[in-house]
Formats: sequence, C-alpha cells, structure tokens
Amino acid sequence: MMKENKPVYGMDLLHKKNHCGQTLTSRGNAIIAELMRLADVIPDVFHMQSAEDQAKYQHIVLDFSYFNSIELFEHRIDSSPDLQDLDEDFKDTHYVLLSRFYKAFDSVLGYVTDFSKFLSDLDDGVFIYQTLENVLSDNDGKQLLTEALYLYGVMLLTVDQRIPGIVRERLIVSFHRYCANESEQANIEAVINLFRSTGYIVGGKQRPEKYPEAYFARIDIPRAFVRMVISRVRSDDIYNQMQAFPQPDHRSTALATQAAMLYIILYFDPQTLLREQAKMREIVDKHFPDNWVISVYMGMTVNLCHAWEPYKAARLALNNTLEQENVEHHAKKYFARVSISNQELEKHLKEGVLHQDFVLDSIQKLLRLMQEANVTLRWLMLHTYEDPSLSGHKRVQQIRDLVINLGFKPELVFQIILNISQFEFLLKEMFEVLQALKDEAASRMMELSDVFGGNVPLSRIEKNEDLQGYFANTSNRIASFDYSNSTSAGRKISQLIRALDEVQDFHQLQNSLQVKQFLQETQIGLRQMLRTINIKEETLQKIGIIADLSYAWQIIDTYTGLMQQKIKSDPALVIKLRATFLKLASALEIPLVRILQASSGDLASVSQFYSSELVHYVRKVLQIIPRSMFRLLEEIIQLQTKKMKDLPTRLEKDQLKDHAQLELRERISELTYKISIFTEGILMMKSTLVGVVEVDPKQLLEDGIRKELVHQVAHALDATLVFEAPKGKEPNLFQNLIVISRRLQGIRRSFEYIQDYVSIYGLKIWQEEVSRIINFNVEQECNTFLRTQTLESDSSYQSKAIPIPKFPPRDRQSRNFVGRLAREILRRTHPETTLFIEKARSWYDQKTKAKVMGPDVFKQMQESLDTFGLNGIDKLFSFMLAAELQQFVKRYPRFPPAAKKLLNDVFTDMQPLSSNIQPKVGHIQLIRRMIATQLNYAAKFDGKLLLSALSALNSALLNEVEGHYRDPSKPYPGGDSLVLHELSEYLEAVGESDPLAKIYVTTKKLDKLAVYAFFTTITQLTFERFQLQRVAYSRSTGSLIAKKQGDSIDGPAFVCGMVTLLKQCHVNHTHTFFDMAAQFIRSHVVTAETKTIDLGPQAINMLAFLEEFAKYGNIPRKVLDAHIPSYLLDQFKRHAS
Repeated sequence: MMKENKPVYGMDLLHKKNHCGQTLTSRGNAIIAELMRLADVIPDVFHMQSAEDQAKYQHIVLDFSYFNSIELFEHRIDSSPDLQDLDEDFKDTHYVLLSRFYKAFDSVLGYVTDFSKFLSDLDDGVFIYQTLENVLSDNDGKQLLTEALYLYGVMLLTVDQRIPGIVRERLIVSFHRYCANESEQANIEAVINLFRSTGYIVGGKQRPEKYPEAYFARIDIPRAFVRMVISRVRSDDIYNQMQAFPQPDHRSTALATQAAMLYIILYFDPQTLLREQAKMREIVDKHFPDNWVISVYMGMTVNLCHAWEPYKAARLALNNTLEQENVEHHAKKYFARVSISNQELEKHLKEGVLHQDFVLDSIQKLLRLMQEANVTLRWLMLHTYEDPSLSGHKRVQQIRDLVINLGFKPELVFQIILNISQFEFLLKEMFEVLQALKDEAASRMMELSDVFGGNVPLSRIEKNEDLQGYFANTSNRIASFDYSNSTSAGRKISQLIRALDEVQDFHQLQNSLQVKQFLQETQIGLRQMLRTINIKEETLQKIGIIADLSYAWQIIDTYTGLMQQKIKSDPALVIKLRATFLKLASALEIPLVRILQASSGDLASVSQFYSSELVHYVRKVLQIIPRSMFRLLEEIIQLQTKKMKDLPTRLEKDQLKDHAQLELRERISELTYKISIFTEGILMMKSTLVGVVEVDPKQLLEDGIRKELVHQVAHALDATLVFEAPKGKEPNLFQNLIVISRRLQGIRRSFEYIQDYVSIYGLKIWQEEVSRIINFNVEQECNTFLRTQTLESDSSYQSKAIPIPKFPPRDRQSRNFVGRLAREILRRTHPETTLFIEKARSWYDQKTKAKVMGPDVFKQMQESLDTFGLNGIDKLFSFMLAAELQQFVKRYPRFPPAAKKLLNDVFTDMQPLSSNIQPKVGHIQLIRRMIATQLNYAAKFDGKLLLSALSALNSALLNEVEGHYRDPSKPYPGGDSLVLHELSEYLEAVGESDPLAKIYVTTKKLDKLAVYAFFTTITQLTFERFQLQRVAYSRSTGSLIAKKQGDSIDGPAFVCGMVTLLKQCHVNHTHTFFDMAAQFIRSHVVTAETKTIDLGPQAINMLAFLEEFAKYGNIPRKVLDAHIPSYLLDQFKRHAS
C-alpha cells in the first residue's frame, strides 16, 4: 500500500520502492499466522464448557449482551466484594493475552481499512500513472490485488472457524472492560461490528442464513473492484502455472491456487453464486471439472458440494462435476494411475538408477513423472479425506463413499507419498551439484596457484609467478560464472577447457602427475557443468511448483496412524519419512513468499510458527518409536519387579541354576534388543532443516523418550494418588504412597537399565522430567491462592514438544494430585480429630489414641515423590498458610483510640475473627516442620557435601548482612543479584529452614494485635469462651492437650499458629503479648503463709503456653525471664497435675 503521495513510475509493482504493491499481502499472511497462533492458546474459561466455570465466571465473562446493559452488569460486580476480587484476579491473569487477541482483531480491521483506502486512492488518481485497470493488466498487479482480497476473506474464515463467535465476544468484552487506555481501543465499535458472532458452529448441523456472504459484507468492498478481480481470475492464468503442468488433464491442478482464491472472492459477490449461471458454469468448467474438494489456505479444505449448496447458480454449475458417471470416471482413472506411478517411481529409486548422467539426459521425462505422481496424489488425498465437520451431510458422504468403494487403498497413497518425496529429494540434490562443481573447480585452480606461488610445498615444483597468476585468474573466472545466460556461460566453459588442455604443454607440468591430475579433474568438472548449464532456474522453479504439498498441511494427519504402523514394523522407514517431511516443509513458501519480497519484519515470527507446527507433527509421527520402546519397557519392568529374584550374597552351588533365571534373562535381553532396533531406526535419519528449525534425530529421540516418560509418570501419579474409599472406611494414604513408589521405582530402574542401549543419560532425564511434572502441578495448584495466575501456556515448566498432560479434577477443592495429597494430609491430621505429640513427632487420634501419622509417612513420601515432590508439597502448604494470614489481616478490625470497653465486649467485637486462624495456621506449620526434618535427614545421608556447602554459605551471608546493618557503608551481600533468593530455595530443599521463622504476608499496622492474641489465649478463670479453657498441661506428653476427652483442640497447633501470627508483625507486638501474659500469671499466683508458691491451673496453662511458644519460636529463655520471674518458669511443671 502507498503510504506517501509520491509518483511511482513504471509498472514494477514488486520493486522495493514501490509501496503500491506488496505491503498488504505480506501483512495479511502475518495476521493469519498470529490468528492461528492465538487460537491455540484460548483459555478454557472463555469457552465456558464446564459447570464450574459457568458458576464462577458467569457474571464477569460476558458476551456482547453486556453492551445493552452496561450499568446493570457493572453494578452487579461493584455491589459484590467477592465479584470485585474475582474480577481483579481475572484481569491480572488474562489481560496480556486479551490485549494480544484484541490487537489481532484490530489488525484485521486495519488491514481491510487500509485496503479500502488503497482502492479509493487508486480510483482517485493518487498514484500517478496507475489506475485500477492498468494495475489489473499488470501480471504482478493482478496477483497482488487478488491475493489482498483473498487473504482478507481467509482471515475472516480463520477467525470464525478457529475462534468461535461467543468466545470472540467474551474476549473483546473482557478487553474493553479492563483496558484503561482509550486510545488502545479507538476502533472498538468497528471491531465489535466485524467480529460479532455469526452463529456458525464448526460441525454444526445447520449453516446460518446467508453465511458467509453476510459476514464478508460487514465492511463494504467496492463491488466493481470485486467483479473485475473475478473476471481476471476467471479468464487468466494469473500465476502462469500452466507451464509447470502443460498436460490438459492437469489443468485443474495448475489452476488450483487461483481456484482457491476465486472460491473465497466469490463470497464478496454472492449474486454471481446465486444468479449468474453462465459465469459459474465457465468457472466450474475451467477450475473444477474434475475436482470438488479444494484446499483454501494451508490445508484448510472445502467441499464445494456442501459449500455451494445454498447458491442456485453455483449448485447447478457444479452438478456436471458431481454426476455419478463423472465421479466414477475420475476416481477409476486416479486409482489406476497411483499403481502405475508407484511402479515407475520405485523403478527410478533403485540404487544406481538416478545417477547424474541419467538425470541430465532424461530431465523432461522425470518432470513428467513428477507431474503425474503429484497430480494423482493431490486428487486422492483431497477427495478421500473425511472432514469431521461434514459427517452429517448426506450427499457429501454419498460421493465420498462412491470414491472409496471404487478401490481406494490408503497404503497405496502412503506409498506414493514416500516414493515421490524420496524421488524429489534425490532430484533436488542432483541439481545442487552444479554449484558444488563450480566451487570445486575454482578451489582446485586456487590450490595450483598456491603451489606455483611457493605457498604450498609440492615435490619437484619450482616457484613460477606466471603460472601462479594464471591459475589464480582461472579460479576467479570460474567463481564468477553467471548461469542466467546459458549460451554465454557455455561458451566460457568451453574456452576454459581448451585453455587447460593447452596449459599442460608447459614443460613443468608434463612431469608432475599431481598437477596433471588436478587439471584433469577440473576439466571433468567443467564438462559436467557444461552439460548441466541448460538446466535453468525455471526448471528448479517448476520442480518447486510441482512438488507443492501445502494442500495436505492438515489432511496429512489422517495418515499418521498408517505411518506409525509402518514405522513400528520397520523402524528404518524413518529415512524415507525424512524426505516426506521436507516435501511438507515446501508449504512454508506460500505464506512467506510475499513477506520475503516485502522484507517484512514478520518473517522470523511467521516462519517460526509454521516451522514449529511442522516440527510438532514430525514429533507426533515419530513418537511411535518411544511409545513402542516404553511398551517393551513395561514388560521389562514387570519382569524385574515381580518375577526376577535378587541374587543373594552367598549361594549354595546346587541352587545356582534356580537363581540364574535364564529364561527370564533371555526374555529381558530379547526385549532390550528390540528397543535398540527402534533406536537405530530414528538415529539413521540425518539432521534436517524443517523450515527454520533444525531437527536433530538424537534430540528428537531424547525428546520423544522424555515425552513418553512424562506421560507414564503423570498418569501414574494422577491415577494412584486418589484418596477415595467405600463409605465407612478410611483411605489408606500410606498404602497409596507405597504403590506409587513401587511404580515409579520400577520405571526408573528399567529406564536406567536401557539408557546405554539408547545412548541417553537416564538418571538426568528422570530427575529433570519428574521434577518438571511435580513443579508444574504445584504451580497450577498454587494458582488457587494467587491473584495473577500462571496460565498453562505461560508456565516455565510446560513445553509444547514435551507436554505435561492435564487431567480433570477428581474433587471440588484440588486441581491435581499435589492438591489431593496435601489436603489428605491436612484432613488426617486435623486439630479437631488428632493430637500432635512433639516427643513422638506424630499425630494421634483424640478418641482412640491410635497413631494417625508420623515420620514414616513423610519418609515414604520422599521415597515416592523424591525431594522435589516433598519440597513441592511444602511450597503448596506455604501458599495455604499465606492465604489464611491474608484473610486474617483483611478481616482484622481497627480499634477506635478512645475505646475503653469491658473485655467481654472486646471479645464480642473480635468474634468475626474466631475462624480458628491459629489452629489452622499452626496445623500447617507442624506439617511443614515435619517435611523440613525429613528433607534435612535425607540431605545428611545423600548430600553431605551440598548440605555443608549451603550451611557455610548461609552463615557467611548472614554475617555479611549483619555487618551491613552495623555499618551501612559495607555493601549488602549479593547486591542486585538473586543469590539470596536462590540460596533460600536450596536451603528449603535440604530442610535448612524454619517455617515458623518466616514472614508470609506484608501487613500494615495492626492496632492492638497483642491484645487480640492475649484474649484468644487467656484461661477460663476470666472468660469461659477462650481457648485455654479447653486445654491443660500434660506432664506425660510435655505439651498442652485437650482438657476434655474428645474435645477438638490441639495445643501444639494452637501455639504454632500464634507464633506464626505474631511473627508477621513487629516484634513489639510479641513483647506486649508477653507483658500481658506475665501480668495475667502474676495475678493468679497465690503465696501462702508458708511462703510457698501455689500456681493455679490458669497460671500453669499460661506458663506452659509461653514455654512452648518460646520453644517453637526459637525465642531465648532470657527474653521470657525479662517478663516473668525465672523461678515460675522453673517450677510450674511440678504444680501441674
């Protein structure tokens, strides 16, 4: 498009200075790529498919009905604090992605707006010397204008097929609500008008009325221009592809590209489809005489039998093509051709047939073979494709069944795909030899120049400056050959051959066999160049056009199962598939050709997108190899874990045969050999550049193995860590952990067993992938507690090449197995039903006194989920803890400064806070302490050096921090680096951290927090509704326990909760709390006449509480001594009952 009103002379619309040409088409292809990219990452919540999403988000994720009652919808949200919080969280999570979607929609609008203005300027004479008529008369002009209109239509169809109408509306409304910058949505009304729902549903039984012509007419395109374009495409071969397919039978294939454009453009002029039967008959006779299934853009297929059904003129014109006799004729013809083409290709693919001389002598014959095979392949793949969206269309199914029943064999089509791909690959390699011959001849001449220059020592060759200059000049002449003029280049090559014959007459060259050999080999290469000089650039372009497989970009997936089946039976087939993938990569030229011509900055992103899609398909096909390996590995696992017996250290001679287990070992060896065969198959494939992405077979194999490993482990974790039991029975947590441990250990042992046979680092891959699975599930589970959630597509742990599978939730609270395991631990150790005994470090049932959970469970958890699993559970608990504390801070009341109420009234004011924050928080903290203990225990055995290094580094950094605060002139350790953050993660992984010493929330000043803490802990003697009424100090357990049997209170959990709560605020609150507790104790101490101290139960309980508080909070004894006489702390246990 022309951005400036400057005169543009001449008609070279592709010139880089002529903006009248290619800018729009390059933009169009880039926009389509972005729309496809975004369609793959639409968050599930915008589809509203689950009842949970509908119930949760129905008031904030809205369609265009929002614009009819904006005030009503906004008032509903503003009047509900919960909806406000949910709305803010939703905005923080999705705004960046919403912005991308809106920009993509806006870019479509900008594209068609610029295109309309371009047509208007062209009509108004803004472009000097150029009008619509003469632009359409120019070969490049009619291509570019046709493509520009066609690409706009493709954008609209892509949006409607890949991003459903109701989803589009929700995305646009959400962006509009959350975007504060009005300039970013200046075109919001036009975007709403263009992208409102059309009512079209992919695979729907009924098509909306006047669809898609009404959709295409939402922005007016001049009808006169549309008709002129239709006229040109209808009558001309605008891409001159008839040169590549000169046979009359191949005309529909030659015109396939413009036929797809014509199909789209006709929707901008529906009157032609409805009423102009003569035009439609001409269009069908020229473009669709033998085909009714077409590829529109990058494999987007359309069946004209269905697409043109509502349009009378088009339907009648197509009837001749769809007559049973015509369909049978063409189907039989192509079924016969596929066998003949396969035979011809296999004959030429035999080793030694496609040598250079044969190719040079038979180039036209080989091109005809390529044409025939590709035309046959195109017709068969398109017309036998079963489109899932048309499964309910009766006539479409009848015609397809007619074709299939005439003798369609998918194996033959697959065979011709392999054969023609390999044939084209070898042919292209032959033609690339031309440049290699030129480089080799120039290199030989330069070597001779160096020999005669004395730079390279050669026996009995004296320095000769004349010969040095002559050979250097000859090298430059060969390197500068221009093959665009074959006559001139051929003459120069002939002259050089004669000159090299003459130069051998020199006396110095007659006696040197090495020099003569150099000259003779150079002459051979030049003669070969002379023979290939007639293969012009047009020949290579023809091969590219003929070999196009873009129509199969999506259809090829229907042959994936057949490919995998063949690979499974013959892994060496991967070598031939390499050529097929390269043939499929040629489809990238379609969206990239205009972008390249325009030197657009979108080249990298568009090529990366399509290349990544193709590489993803390559991985999908070849995944059968790792999958087959793991099926064999599954049998090895069963043999090693269930049937193979461990060999004892000492063995009687007569028992040797029994323990040898020869049959089992033979079976394991046989399975291992099969695995190695699969490995060889994929490693035989060379490194291949697919688009702009290089596919390394070794990396491909490793990624495939990783993917299958992730699949196996993730399914095992999801299926095993489910805590459901029949009514009246308790889920067996410990047994579930043992089961998953055995399963994962079996996979790990067998994985390590085969690592040498498949040349991979088994332990490294195991640790990386299992940790990735755990961390991803922890991250997704923690999203529940975050305002800005990490979407699955944005997760650093998720990978498109090696995806972690996502399973539907199995309960209402947890998203995955990590949440289920954490909540099962919380449920089994709940303070209302269990009692934590610090001395035993275990939980006991309050009623039965039976042990519920102890260190053995945490040890088993580590054996099952490894260190990163235990660490991940701990991370989830910390998020739960922080969420509880945030809710407490949010609800905490502010005390009026002059309030002097009775303590009972103060307690009544605080009643909204009695949500058992202390027992909840303390309960989680006790579990986290157990996890830290187990991690530290394991680190002392399995990672002594790491533990010592971390401890030393931690001590050194703490000293540096203290030194910085004593003397601010000293630098803070680490500076702006992440050393402290990373060290903290390592310390948590080895259990060198105290959960009770951490700060989880940042709070503003909480007035009278110490008062609240005190009133929730004082004894029954003052208020009967407070916590210490329900507990008493037990000398046998050494902690506070429930006073009444069966009462739902756990002393240690309450103490840990209070420690954590006060830790979140300034230390002054803790000291104030100690002062109030000390005053309370002194008021309950009774001194008798005998001067002995009588401690009442209230004082004993408070002293026990303070001692446990100091123990769990790591508070030195001298801090308590500053508030409470030390003799009371020393003697209160003797007074306890």
